Amino acid sequence: MELPRPSEDALAHSARLTDIIHQAIALEQGAITFARFMELALYAPGLGYYSAGARKFGAEGDFVTAPELGGGFAHALAHAGAGILAQLDGDGIWFEIGAGTGALAAKTLKRLQQLGRLPSEYWILEPSADLRERQREHLKETLTPELFARCQWLDAPPEQPWQGVLVANEVIDALPTTRFIKEEGEIYEECVALDARQQFTRVMRPADALVSGAVRHLERYLQREFDDGYCSEVLPQLPYWIQAVAGTLRRGGMLFIDYGYPRPEFYLPERDDGTLICHYRHRAHGDYFVWPGLQDLTASVDFTALAEAGTGAGFRLAGYCSQANFLLANGLADYIADYESGSDEIARYRESQMIKKLILPGEMGERFQFMGFARDVDFSAAFTQGDLSYRL
Repeated sequence: MELPRPSEDALAHSARLTDIIHQAIALEQGAITFARFMELALYAPGLGYYSAGARKFGAEGDFVTAPELGGGFAHALAHAGAGILAQLDGDGIWFEIGAGTGALAAKTLKRLQQLGRLPSEYWILEPSADLRERQREHLKETLTPELFARCQWLDAPPEQPWQGVLVANEVIDALPTTRFIKEEGEIYEECVALDARQQFTRVMRPADALVSGAVRHLERYLQREFDDGYCSEVLPQLPYWIQAVAGTLRRGGMLFIDYGYPRPEFYLPERDDGTLICHYRHRAHGDYFVWPGLQDLTASVDFTALAEAGTGAGFRLAGYCSQANFLLANGLADYIADYESGSDEIARYRESQMIKKLILPGEMGERFQFMGFARDVDFSAAFTQGDLSYRL
């Protein structure tokens, strides 16, 4: 795919990050793991895709996320989360990981206020300093002072026990992923090195015990071995990540929204080059070495692995369904009825188009899925339509 050429300033920015990745390769005897490459490309301080100042979300960025598409998405999340907050005697916290533009936080808080279920605090864990400032500005402009005062930005996951709701929308897909390949019955890990022209190139090195064990676990679960040449992604660190962000959640629920597949579909024999994809100015392509820092790198979620990680951390799987079914089960019909009764015909049309993007199968409705977990609360009411857990 022919991509629009970045500006000279953007290219200079990418060149600075490329130099840092070159230095990392030199320090590791000529190659770094793909996961390390992805980590630097996305999160290198001040230069990584999510750490720098370029606009990423919406029509002017590289992709559009559900919270940007009207108010229906946040309406349903607030409806579902309010059911948990109601069980916590008015002492619950709402904890959002990776808050993007801040749109979801603003819309969720407003809807929770309407429902009479405001959390005592609204925590945001955001690794990007640039996005933090954008979120802060957006929320300060959008919310009343009373609602804005509930917002707190965390530097790290909470270390003290808490109760409430944890939400992560399109977060798991952006975790630096391991790429593996099977060759002659052995597991190798994809690494990034430099060729004779000092360009990035793929090399394979024997996988360590953690990666090899994770891949063998997949084969046991699938009851088949991967063919030679089969390449895909795996997140051996996912259980540790879940424990890090939610280990202190003593009572409440977790909600993860992302695109991906249950394990048997993620690792189909024909999907033999994995799911890794890049996003640049609303174009999806497969060249993950082009312009580091200027494009998003993402891999689909193995929802079976997420279920294993959540239950392994001591939570109960509350439900797993498509985005369309979750939104419809959590008040989207009421939201549609409210905006359709409005007098502004143009606004009604725009909102209806955004609702279609959220729920139609050819848009986000089936591609994105919701997975919920609960600890000492009942979260099952949020998952009353289209259960997919049998596919895990």
